[in-house]
This record gives sequence, structure tokens and C-alpha cells, in this order.
Amino acid sequence: MAGDFRPAVLMAAGLLGALGVGGAALAAHGGDNRLIAIAAAIALVHAPCLIALAAVPAENLRLAMPAALLMVVGTLLFSGDLAARTFLGDRLFANAAPAGGMILIGGWLLVAIGAGLAVLRRRRHEKLHAREGIHGI
Repeated sequence: MAGDFRPAVLMAAGLLGALGVGGAALAAHGGDNRLIAIAAAIALVHAPCLIALAAVPAENLRLAMPAALLMVVGTLLFSGDLAARTFLGDRLFANAAPAGGMILIGGWLLVAIGAGLAVLRRRRHEKLHAREGIHGI
């Protein structure tokens, strides 16, 4: 299907998971790796979330893919900025981590809004079919 972003979302999930595990291992082996530990945790939290969003059935994808995109971009900015501070001694750009965090929050809000809209659509559909059942024949 054209425009199916699920393989890309799964690829991003795999990469974030791998980077998260690698970052956690790095943080566990000495030094002041507090920022790497945080970056790894954010990546590891969002990798399975992306897998779950990619598994949403196509008819319910209205907000799942935009939410996934926000989570990928937000994680890359947030975790990338913390990693840049550790390895390069400087930020990606001013306010990259806070921007990434806000984008992540936006992604989570899209998940919540999408779920709420799905419930409303289902209720509307059930009411329509209930009316048709009473008056239909």
C-alpha cells in the first residue's frame, strides 16, 4: 500500500531500541554518564511504543502515524542533544532537548486524542446500527 509508514516506524523502533541498549551499557560502565543514561531511557521507552503504534490496524491509523513521527523526532532531538553534550561537549542547538521533550509530549497527546476519537467513532457506528436494527426491516 502506498504511503504505508509502518516499515519505517518499525525500523525507527529497532534503531532506537539498539541505541537505547547501547547507551544503557555505556552508562553502566563508569564515568559521569548521567546524560547518556537519560538518553538511553528515553529511547528505550519509545521504541516499544513505536512498535505498538505500527501495529494499529490501517483503518485506525488516523493519528497513530503522526504520533509515531512526533515520537521519533522528539526522541532524536531529546536523546541526541544529551548525547551531543556528552560526546561533543556541546548541544545540537539551543533548546534541542526541551523541544524534543515537547514534541514527545505532543506525540503522546496524539495517542490519547486518537484513542478518544476511535471510541467516539465506534459509539456513533454502534448507535447507527442499533437504529437500523429497530427500523430496518
